[in-house]
Amino acid sequence: MNNRLHLRFEQLESATEQLLQAAANLGERAYAAPAAGQWSAAHVVHHLLASEVAIGQYLQQKLREQAQLGPATLGTKLRAVLLRLALRLPGLKFKAPAKLAALTPTDTTALPPLADMRQQWASTRRQLEQLLNEFPSKLARRPIFKHPRAGMLTIEQTLDFMLDHVLHHRQQVARIAKALGAAPVPAPPARKGQQAAAG
Repeated sequence: MNNRLHLRFEQLESATEQLLQAAANLGERAYAAPAAGQWSAAHVVHHLLASEVAIGQYLQQKLREQAQLGPATLGTKLRAVLLRLALRLPGLKFKAPAKLAALTPTDTTALPPLADMRQQWASTRRQLEQLLNEFPSKLARRPIFKHPRAGMLTIEQTLDFMLDHVLHHRQQVARIAKALGAAPVPAPPARKGQQAAAG
């Protein structure tokens, strides 16, 4: 892994750990939404995990088809910059792509425990690290990942997006935590497989 990719990867690791810790700090309230129709912190974690799994699968596929990768253009760089700016604007909301949104259950009882999602994310992240360690230097400046709105991104721009995506949702978790602390919230329903506590 070259120095530029390594720096981005380390930043991604740090931001992810901060987000996971913020969700864990909520305890069972990580599964409580601040209002009807809104995501809980656990929904956010699940969404980010599903997104990273999908990105990893896409990158692996493109590496198998690397002969078809075209050169980066000025438009590639411009769209990547605009994407970074959009994700960094505080409070700006985006609708998740339909295919990705469908992977995150709306019912909180269908979400796995945070500890399980953390473990799966760690495994997914190790796969990403291996991919980056083995990433061909000749492809460093070739677009390899297709963002649903910004179009094709290079591997560095892809890592920038992944970092900004986590940071964007870390702000969301902070807003959720603040909303949950501002007013009493009913205890979230028991998740599947979770036994009711003896009273």
